[in-house]
Amino acid sequence: MSSPDQLSGWKTTAAGLLAGLVAAIAMTVVMLLLACFGVATPLAIIGDRLSIFIPPEPFLSIMGRVGGYNHLKQLGVGSTIAGQLLVGALGGAVFGLMMRRDPIRRAPGTTMSIFVLLPIVAVAIALWPVLGTSYRGLPIEAARLVTLVGFALSVFVFERTLVAGFQFLAGRKTADEVGEFTPVIGRRAFVLSGLGLIVAGGGAGLMHKLYRAASFSYDGTQYKGRIVQAITPNDQFYCVTKNVIDPQVNVALWHLEVNGLVENPTTYRFDDFKAINPIEQETTLMCISNGLDAGLMSNAVWKGVPMHDLLDPAAPLSSAARVRLHGVDNYTDTISLEKAMEPTTIIAYEMNGEPLAHRHGYPARVVVPGYFGEKHVKWLTRIEVTTADVKGFYETQGWGPDFIVPTRSRIDVPDRNAQFSLSKLTGPIEIKGVAFGGDRGISRVELSFDDGKTWRDADIYYAGGDLAWSLWSAHGGWMPDQPGDYTIVVRATDGEGEVQEWDQDRPFKSGVTGFHKIVVNVTA
Repeated sequence: MSSPDQLSGWKTTAAGLLAGLVAAIAMTVVMLLLACFGVATPLAIIGDRLSIFIPPEPFLSIMGRVGGYNHLKQLGVGSTIAGQLLVGALGGAVFGLMMRRDPIRRAPGTTMSIFVLLPIVAVAIALWPVLGTSYRGLPIEAARLVTLVGFALSVFVFERTLVAGFQFLAGRKTADEVGEFTPVIGRRAFVLSGLGLIVAGGGAGLMHKLYRAASFSYDGTQYKGRIVQAITPNDQFYCVTKNVIDPQVNVALWHLEVNGLVENPTTYRFDDFKAINPIEQETTLMCISNGLDAGLMSNAVWKGVPMHDLLDPAAPLSSAARVRLHGVDNYTDTISLEKAMEPTTIIAYEMNGEPLAHRHGYPARVVVPGYFGEKHVKWLTRIEVTTADVKGFYETQGWGPDFIVPTRSRIDVPDRNAQFSLSKLTGPIEIKGVAFGGDRGISRVELSFDDGKTWRDADIYYAGGDLAWSLWSAHGGWMPDQPGDYTIVVRATDGEGEVQEWDQDRPFKSGVTGFHKIVVNVTA
């Protein structure tokens, strides 16, 4: 005959399942609360860890299937939360099954080992490369410790809630309750479920708060069309971010480290960094995934410190070949040591006369003229001098290997498929756009109105210099001779005399090449 405290396996499994689900909800709410204070949790960083293993082709395919990068990020976080709840519930079921012979037995050493210590060790091993993430700007080593402590707190809450919930459901205080176990556990399950729903409601409130702070409203911002000016307004500057929520760096916590293969590792606080003689330069940034007609390209005047002013005192060793740049959000990228030493490679802290906005890298970001935007690391916290074989975030994923911006040009006005009537025209049609030659400048822009058969010079009415784009317009405007469909094409020549071309052997992972064309319809 079984003892009054011994329950059937299915009852303890069911009790454990419910207790595990409530415990997983409580753990998730703790993680969301930590995220509100800028502490990294697996809900966000597990995506960073996994994404580098997905090559660009399937990554872009998945992104297209779910409706874009923002939807992919939302799906990733949502899937992580759902998976966490499922694993928590299953873990609780296993716990309940283990406790079936003695439901009121207490084994804190065992539960702590299984549900606290083991997950901490597993997360430390699996997520070590991304544990240094901080959304408030802590140095990498300190951020790694904070992330682990935050995770430890989360799984501790899970373990305590699981044990307490299971004991509440399955524990019996008197032998009189033996015959009425089912109604007793039913009432208790109802109470525990209600508590779980209350906690879940708090979590939903935290998720709503985090959603409002997320990058979804501005990630993917493009700048093109009639609104384009020589200098892009800060709030319209193009934006691409891997983060669900971008860092809001507390400058009092922020450090900039220069270390690695150097004789004199150094750490700068913000005031120390700004005390170095700054320079200003106009530089255009463009995303590597920018299409021929897309607007992931903008121009600004940056103020900052040349990187060589930090590397020279650090004295790189003879074995040094590259510089790995680390952001507080655990984003990394690399440039050659030679490129880092160029006087135009700077660490900027102002953009168009204003401190950097949070979304653009406050308090400091890298500006690397001539290279695609992924090299311009935001929220910079470490400059690591290293060997030739290191790779950054997107490099590891498979982007590149060429990150030098090829010469581009784009038609901003008129729109694609615009229609005009010759009888209603009061003057020439305005045609204008931008041309960009990386760090080589632009020396010439040409237009064709017959799909590239013949070309005529356009006027460059704004030349931003070697590091920036140029703005061009059709000389005197364009007055079509007769009705018809016209294919208008633009091409540019860079400051070194190289004409823009289509490189059929260049992989899209190194940025597309080719000519921007639009078709306009002219009627009588």
